Amino acid sequence: MDWFITIPDGHVTSFPQLTKLFRTQYITNRAPPSISYDLSDIRQYLGESLKEFLYRFGAEVVRLNLKDKRMMVHAFKKGIMSGPFSESLIRNHLKTFADITRCMVAHIVVEEEVNKKCTCVVPTRPRASGRPQPLRVHEATTEKKTLVKQQPYQSRKPQTRGRERENVPPSTTSW
Repeated sequence: MDWFITIPDGHVTSFPQLTKLFRTQYITNRAPPSISYDLSDIRQYLGESLKEFLYRFGAEVVRLNLKDKRMMVHAFKKGIMSGPFSESLIRNHLKTFADITRCMVAHIVVEEEVNKKCTCVVPTRPRASGRPQPLRVHEATTEKKTLVKQQPYQSRKPQTRGRERENVPPSTTSW
């Protein structure tokens, strides 16, 4: 808007002239044209699944409108992280991108199954109810100290010495 206000009055006579002025003013803000070598800069991120990388790589191929199949294969092999799939690519010597995609689909299925299995919560096995719980080390040592041989309970009868006392109030007794 600041640029538009600075244009002198009567300088612009038509809309095509205004668009030309606008483009020349802001040509530096335009993104540089994509080069097919930009495809070789795409790398698989740490923790990114094969499926996500394939989508990102495919979107870049479509954006670049790339026709060179050998370059696609080279860039894909270069961008994939080391792991079971990259070892499979090296072992099988796949030449076309269609063969790589076919092999990758099988690896994606395996990868998703493994991830599903890892995120699954495994239930714990309940303990048998009749089985006594094991003593902890601290409980076992304190229990041994408290075990003292207990005497059977003996009832005590009040003992009287000599003759039995009479039921006389204390004020009347003589000493």
